[in-house]
Amino acid sequence: MENKNIKCSFEEHKEINAISYCQNCNVNLCNKCDTFHNKLCKSHKTYKFDNDKYEVFTGYCNENNHADILNFFCKNHNKLCCSACLCKIKTKNYGQHKDCDVCIIEDIKEEKKSKLKENIIKLENLSNNINDSINNIKIIYEKINEKKEEIKLKIQKIFTKIRTALNDREDELLFEIDKKYDNMHVKEELIKECEKLPNKIKISLEKGKLIDKEWDNNNMLNSIINDCINIENNINNINLINENIKNKNNFNDSDDKLYIEDENEIKSFLERIKNFGKNDENSILNNSLIITKQEELELINSWISQNKNLNY
Repeated sequence: MENKNIKCSFEEHKEINAISYCQNCNVNLCNKCDTFHNKLCKSHKTYKFDNDKYEVFTGYCNENNHADILNFFCKNHNKLCCSACLCKIKTKNYGQHKDCDVCIIEDIKEEKKSKLKENIIKLENLSNNINDSINNIKIIYEKINEKKEEIKLKIQKIFTKIRTALNDREDELLFEIDKKYDNMHVKEELIKECEKLPNKIKISLEKGKLIDKEWDNNNMLNSIINDCINIENNINNINLINENIKNKNNFNDSDDKLYIEDENEIKSFLERIKNFGKNDENSILNNSLIITKQEELELINSWISQNKNLNY
């Protein structure tokens, strides 16, 4: 990544960010200077600020407007600094380390040498153990994912059972309602029979008047008597349907209310489902995640499967 604090060393480009450093010339180069420098000095060793793993050390302070050599070391900040950094008057970009414990670089040489040996040992240990650590964390990650998918599958199975039980109970109740109401109240077949009554009465009446006019025709006596029997049967059938109609007319909606559960019980049941299960996030890594309580599942299934009577 381009270092925004390092500017080009050439006066005419001093406000432009540098993208490289030439070790031979000991200068920072902006994009324009870098292109020209590469053509002119092909043998020089240059470093790109955005490509190198470590910050390129130029020997000069990186602070804005500091052109001094880094001859000092700040113990408070563990950082190299220049004379401008030690300025007694602290102004913008100057005097940042004026109150710090500062020494010349030579005085810190042995201490840093000893620290370097310690760090080499640490790095060697890290180098030997890092692959094992990476493999271990990969194994843990795989186990966590496996456990997560296992728990999700269990939850899906549990709630599939609950939904199935609810759907089955709903079908049972709807079937029972159809059965009760069809036996107690008006059916569609009765409506169809009722709609036929006016025409059936009209036909029987016309037939009766016609028979009455031809009553003395002995040649048609058998037919007349048969028609009379049919009229009598029709009247009986009409009276039966009419009586059935009168019996069904006593339906009173206010006296025939259906209730399955009171409102508080339903709210309690829905609240139990809402809070069903326990998710303990702190126990995931030790493989003791508890999602559901068996007794809670049994309570819910018991509530659903109870053979509750429909009340009328």
